[in-house]
Amino acid sequence: MSDNGAATPPSPQAGPGRARQDAIYRPGALGIAPAVPTEPTRLEESARKAMSRTAWAYIAGGAGSGAPMRANRAAFDRWQVVPRMLTGTTRRDLATTVLGTELRAPVLLAPVGAAGLVTDDADLRIAEGAHTSGVPYVFSCQGGNPMEQTAQAMAGTPWWYQLYWSTDEALVDSMIGRAEAAGAQALVVTLDTTMLGWRTEDLDLGSLPFARGQGIAQYTSDPRFMTLVRERVAAATKRAGGLGVDLKNPLTVARAAKGGVGTLLSMSREHPGGTRENLRSAEPRAAVETFLDIYSNPGLSWEHVETLRERTSLPVVLKGILHADDARRAFEVGADAIVVSNHGGRQVDRSVASLDALVGIREAVGPERTVLLDSGIRSGADVFVALALGADAVLLGRPHVYGLAIDGAKGVSAVIDNVLAELDLTMGLVGAASVADITRDLLLPAP
Repeated sequence: MSDNGAATPPSPQAGPGRARQDAIYRPGALGIAPAVPTEPTRLEESARKAMSRTAWAYIAGGAGSGAPMRANRAAFDRWQVVPRMLTGTTRRDLATTVLGTELRAPVLLAPVGAAGLVTDDADLRIAEGAHTSGVPYVFSCQGGNPMEQTAQAMAGTPWWYQLYWSTDEALVDSMIGRAEAAGAQALVVTLDTTMLGWRTEDLDLGSLPFARGQGIAQYTSDPRFMTLVRERVAAATKRAGGLGVDLKNPLTVARAAKGGVGTLLSMSREHPGGTRENLRSAEPRAAVETFLDIYSNPGLSWEHVETLRERTSLPVVLKGILHADDARRAFEVGADAIVVSNHGGRQVDRSVASLDALVGIREAVGPERTVLLDSGIRSGADVFVALALGADAVLLGRPHVYGLAIDGAKGVSAVIDNVLAELDLTMGLVGAASVADITRDLLLPAP
């Protein structure tokens, strides 16, 4: 601080850490606190207040008892950073390159499906925040905006596309082709969601966003998918089964009728075209039914993945790897990179923590393979630990959606800037001048 109490401008060598501190402390001197909390727990609490119950359940909920989410955080607590002194590290270079994508820092935004539960046009807002902070975004296959629109919102900032492998192979090819045409720099195939996990937060609310037409815009904007929808409408096919309610209870029937109207409205709002026209059409409901029938492939195998080298020229990233044997196999079948991930603890209760799996996987595949980490990242210090344990970069998931809930695109950018600022400051205080300097010898197991 200067003698008059004002924040001292950072030096040209300060880096993003000092610059971010200055951007917060200067308004703070005038009594203005940041809209987006910097402390991870307070960030989460603030986001929860801003979200509906169904949005919070879907975004923040996990599998079963929530054990894998707790394990993700506990894994980071098992490591401690060991700062080195008097290194004279006045400049830090956070830049790196992964699969030909130049990164301002070793951080990408992870795909988070159905973010439209948080706010309208969520994918566009996330893209705007990512662009503002200069960080790539992995578009979700379960997005609320077509990838072409979201790509425009990235305004030249690199992006990757996440693919869920449908049971319709022509749809798989259509999605890949659209991603290539729209400018994706890599294809990220998620392997661990061939079926939805036992997500108790959603189950206890009876809430599945896709059944209301939310999070399926990549599909309803796809020509192959809409061909399937129109075939269904033309054949006048109907799904088997009823509402799954007790028809002997008048109160339950009334609630179901009210909920059915809400679901119909939601389907009509989310479907391409005008809501009024969609309310008169069978297409929105048929689109939801078609999606639920084909969205993911329980029979997905290594043989499917092997075909990707003939189906795309994009670098192929396999996401959801937790076992060393699977990591080795991924590279054997032609993957260019893997993401060590337990899906944010959302798929298998009691699953291994992603960070714990990373250690063995890096040892198994060697230093040259490209390995990213997803799940459990909450701060710049977490990024530092992941890099020191062998990750080439990380995917930041829930925190950027928390920022979205609090302050839209500005909130997304604030979360990114806070994470990168702490990473930069941690590097400076530890003595790491570049990402390559973040090595295992800067960590010790916690007692």
